[in-house]
Amino acid sequence: MKNESVEKRSESRTELEKYHSVEFKLADPGACYQFKIWNMSSKGMCLLVREDSDVVKCLNVGDTLDMKYYTSDASLPPESLKTQIKHITKEDEGRFQGHYLVGLFILENQQPCE
Repeated sequence: MKNESVEKRSESRTELEKYHSVEFKLADPGACYQFKIWNMSSKGMCLLVREDSDVVKCLNVGDTLDMKYYTSDASLPPESLKTQIKHITKEDEGRFQGHYLVGLFILENQQPCE
């Protein structure tokens, strides 16, 4: 019998190459975090965060943050976009065991972040 996994998302994932990484600051003005973007779709993306990272304690589902998105093309400037935390999911098994997947959603109809 084949072990086929069933896609549970409402839309298929595609590998978009517009954004490569994201950078953001939290309450502490000195702390700046940068993460590679994983698992992108047309409506969202994920960050892979180690479970022992201090940033996990500061993020909550529903938070809206000003994030700076870097493209794969280093000659293009980063884009500052308001982004909402959609989910924080701990991975207990598999490739990302010991990490959290932090789902991001770029808010539509927004003004650029300053």
